[in-house]
Amino acid sequence: MAKNTQKIGWIGMGRMGYPMAERLLKAGHDVAIWNRTRAKAEPLAAVGGKIVERPGELAGCDVVFSIVATGADVEEVYFGKNGVIAQGGGKLPGIFVDCSTIAVEESVNIRKRLKERGIDYVCAPVSGNAKVIKAGKLSSVASGPQAAFRVVEPLIKVFAPRGVSYVGEGELARICKIAHNVMLGVVTQNLIEITLLTNKLGVPREAFLAFLNNGVMGSMFTAYKSPALVNLDWATTFTAELLRKDLDLGLELAREAEVPMPVTAATREILQMHFGAATLHKDPQAYLAKDFAAHMETMALAAGMKLEPENKPVPTGLES
Repeated sequence: MAKNTQKIGWIGMGRMGYPMAERLLKAGHDVAIWNRTRAKAEPLAAVGGKIVERPGELAGCDVVFSIVATGADVEEVYFGKNGVIAQGGGKLPGIFVDCSTIAVEESVNIRKRLKERGIDYVCAPVSGNAKVIKAGKLSSVASGPQAAFRVVEPLIKVFAPRGVSYVGEGELARICKIAHNVMLGVVTQNLIEITLLTNKLGVPREAFLAFLNNGVMGSMFTAYKSPALVNLDWATTFTAELLRKDLDLGLELAREAEVPMPVTAATREILQMHFGAATLHKDPQAYLAKDFAAHMETMALAAGMKLEPENKPVPTGLES
């Protein structure tokens, strides 16, 4: 197909889905959008998005992308009563691309059901958050039939311009994304611990993190998480509940493969403390809806510390 001639369907307007679809629209692609809460999708109509009432209305698209919370959600929007497959009749998309983070066995089942209908399935989970997308630094990992991947690769690169790593057939991208999110949890836990250690011994958090980010141990992640840890800004990029789910997925894979992951297991149990600490707040659910890095407050309590925002301007590392 020639560039920008594909009819694209998009399912999911969460923190990630909205800016990803927005990049496709701004690049001139024809995108029809469904989201459970229509109001979240409606602003994209101003840049050419076609808002539909149910997923089944995307059946006439060439490619359908999805990014939702769970494997059950993927199955519902594909195969449910109002899903793309159920409503498609004689016309169905040739390729489905799922960018969600779901279990391997769930993905295997979805692939099988799509293959029975002659539809290719590409897994393409991404690395980053909404700020990373807007900065043009999102990346992706993909697996599935190579020919189908080559068709959708230029589309993925629109919202993941930093690069798309094709890792092979089947669900290998799922494994990579689960491993990625395990590292997210472990690195964040250690980053919180060392920041609290230096802070309790007298070093301002802003000063310590500036030193870290300027050195070889710094990374894009430690840099863009630093403003939150310095100023206690828990605007949500990813919740503790989603991180706990992904740590569990990683530990399940490790048990199946008989790979010891003691650091991951410890991180998962430490994270559980955050759910207990949430019950001390006036609105536990609202507190748990904050960014997963708010776990720093739980760890501070364990260290006998009461944190206050430092109110310092901190670069995110995404500016350039």
